[in-house]
Amino acid sequence: MIEIGLVGKPNAGKSSFLKAATLQDVKISPVPFTTLKPNIAIAYVTKECVCKEFNVKCNPKQGACINGIRFIPIELWDLPGIVPGAHEGKGLGLRFLDEARKTKALIHVVDFSGLTDEEGKPTENYDVEKDIEFVENEINAWFRSIIERGIEKYKSRLKNLSKEELITILMKQLSGLEVERKEIERALEICGIENLEDFARCLREISKPIIIVANKVDLESAQKNYERLKDRYKNIIPASAEAEIALRLAAAKGLIDYFPGSENFVIKGNLTYEQQKALELIKENVLKKFGSTGIQKALNFTVFEVLGYIVVYPVANKDRLSDTKGNILPDALLVRKGTTLKELAFSIHTEIGEKFICGIDARTKMRLSSEYELKDGDVIEIVHRA
Repeated sequence: MIEIGLVGKPNAGKSSFLKAATLQDVKISPVPFTTLKPNIAIAYVTKECVCKEFNVKCNPKQGACINGIRFIPIELWDLPGIVPGAHEGKGLGLRFLDEARKTKALIHVVDFSGLTDEEGKPTENYDVEKDIEFVENEINAWFRSIIERGIEKYKSRLKNLSKEELITILMKQLSGLEVERKEIERALEICGIENLEDFARCLREISKPIIIVANKVDLESAQKNYERLKDRYKNIIPASAEAEIALRLAAAKGLIDYFPGSENFVIKGNLTYEQQKALELIKENVLKKFGSTGIQKALNFTVFEVLGYIVVYPVANKDRLSDTKGNILPDALLVRKGTTLKELAFSIHTEIGEKFICGIDARTKMRLSSEYELKDGDVIEIVHRA
């Protein structure tokens, strides 16, 4: 399962984002909000399911399919708050850095209202760009410190090391961060390693990209800050976690019809004046201005756009689109663009990979080789030896 880290200074709205993102009010499982271990919960990315195209009703093993939209689980890691100097151990710095190691990307929840300072204490007119900068700098400095420890004994002859020797050293040192060989190769190609600070920043951007969530955008001051900064940062999503929570609660009480990520809702219950006013403000200040509350958009953008994952549907029977137990389209798997069919087979089960024969496209019925690169929405039967 894909792990996404949730970072930010104290009181930026991380807890609200987590609550809004984990679908606790949508009946996806008997316990929709599932804590796997401290600070880790299940969230979902959404994608149009192929069940519409094939005109079938699917039976997901994980997540759900609601109105033809597939909810695919990911792990959302709620990491301790960061303060300036975290990489030196200030605040809960070391704890944060340790817990961020396995994540594939980091969603930085920023209080865009400017009403809290860098430590999360109440203030006014705080420059929110400082938060964007110091959190990124802390994570880059963390990367640099790990790399420095790995190459310390090679410093005197660093320039004489072959590319392969350098990659081997870096892979060993960065194994705990789950940095891939191709990511190291790309960073070396772009930045080289002569300037360690540049290399560490480059490698972090490649291996653990940061997506900025401009939280509290329902407030006027946050909207002004978003307009000021939206063109300066490429991965920035306007959001209101509190608005999403309010909509989910109203939907759970049967007051409105609302689907996560939607740009609107429909009133169906009897509202008090206060409830109606609150919902109108959400509609005017968030949904109409930004198209959604931004919570689902942030998750989808991170997984599909930034990390480049696609959704594929492996089945045991291409004609019935089922597994061996008859479940229709039971699995919707997230895989990286460029993943081959043989790699998919191994990811499902080692034995299936080892006994792989071919794949069969459920649409065209054509045989697919082991080197076939999977495409978004592929439905494939994997044929293997018994």
